[in-house]
Amino acid sequence: MNGVTGRMGYRQHLLRSVLAIRDDGGVLRPDGTRLQIEPVLVGRSRDKLADIARRHDIELFHTDLDAALAEDGASVYFDSQVTSERKKAILRAIAAGKHVYTEKPLAESVEEGMELVEAARAAGIVDGVVHDKIYLPGLIKLKRLIDSGFFGRILSVRGEFGYWVFEGDLLPAQRPSWNYRAEDGGGITLDMYCHWNYVLEHLFGGVEAVMTRSVTHIPQRWDEQGNTYEATADDAAYGIFELAGGVIAQINSSWAVRVDRKELVEFQVDGTHGSAVAGLFGCRIQPRVRTPKPVWNPDVPTDQDFRGQWEEAPDNQEFTNGFRAQWERYLLDVDAGRTHPYDFMSGVRGLRLVDAALRSSDEGVRVQLAGGPA
Repeated sequence: MNGVTGRMGYRQHLLRSVLAIRDDGGVLRPDGTRLQIEPVLVGRSRDKLADIARRHDIELFHTDLDAALAEDGASVYFDSQVTSERKKAILRAIAAGKHVYTEKPLAESVEEGMELVEAARAAGIVDGVVHDKIYLPGLIKLKRLIDSGFFGRILSVRGEFGYWVFEGDLLPAQRPSWNYRAEDGGGITLDMYCHWNYVLEHLFGGVEAVMTRSVTHIPQRWDEQGNTYEATADDAAYGIFELAGGVIAQINSSWAVRVDRKELVEFQVDGTHGSAVAGLFGCRIQPRVRTPKPVWNPDVPTDQDFRGQWEEAPDNQEFTNGFRAQWERYLLDVDAGRTHPYDFMSGVRGLRLVDAALRSSDEGVRVQLAGGPA
C-alpha cells in the first residue's frame, strides 16, 4: 500500500478498509471461507510508516518501492499517492507481477491511462480503480429506485458538490496544497469529473457530450508551512452533460462554496413518475401521486414547506463503508481471477471526460466524446 501516510490513504483505505477487513477475519468468500489479508506499507517517511505500523500491528513497511514489490506474499499493489507519481509506480508494480488497485484519477492524461491499460492487459493482471461513491448508501438507494422503475422516464439530473476549503491564512486548509497546483496534478475538474463519469455511467448512461466552465475563484492560498502560493489549478467547475438516452445532467463542483443542503454532495433526479434527492447516505423521494401543485405568484409569500413534502427512502439493508465495500469486491475478483468491473479502462473513460471538459472550458464550446462507454 503506497501513500498511506496521506489523509485519504490512511483513513479510508488503510484504517477503514484493509485493517477493518483484516481485523474482522478477512473477506467472506461465496463458499463460506475467508480470504485474509495483511498490509505491507511503502512510502517516503520511515518515521511516519514506523508509527503507523506500531499503532496498528503491521509487520512490514518499506521506503523503497522496489523492496516492497519484491515481497512474494503481497500479490496486490495499491496506490494512493499524488497523481503525478502514480503512472511510473503502477508500471513498476505491473512489471513485478502484481495485481493493481489504485485511487483515481488513474493518470494525468488519457494517453498515460491507455499506457497503463495496455500494460495491465499484456501482463494479465486484475486491475481496478476506486469507484467508491457508487458503493455509498445514498446512491445504492438511488440505483434501487432506478431499477424498480420509480422514476418512469428519467428527464434530468442536478448535482451539487463542494464546500468551503479555507485559504490557509485565517484557518489551515482542510485539503492539501497540491490540490491547487496544476503542475502537481491538482484541480477540481481532474479530481471530481473522474467521479462524475462513473456515477453517471453507472446510474443513468454514458456521457456523450459536455459543456463546462472551469475556473480558479481563489488565486492565492497558503500551504502547510504557512507560505503563500499561486493557485494554478481550477477550484470550481460548472458542467452540463448529455447522457445516452437523452438524459441531461448538470453538476456544480466547487471548493469555494458554502453548504446549504443536507450533505456535501446531492443529486436530484427528476422523472415523469417521481423525483429523488440522494446524498452520500440519505435519499429523499417524491412520487407523482404526492407531488404538490404550486402556483407562481411573486407578490405573495409561499405558505408551502417544499422540503417537508419529501419522504426518506428506508435503508432496508445494512451498509458498510463504501471504500471497504469496493475493496472487498476487488479482493474477491483477484482471488477468483476474474475481471474487476471498475477497471483501468473505466478510469480512462473518466480521463476522457476530464479532457473534453477542460477543452470545453478553454474554448467555450460543447465537446462530443469519442467512443463512449464500453
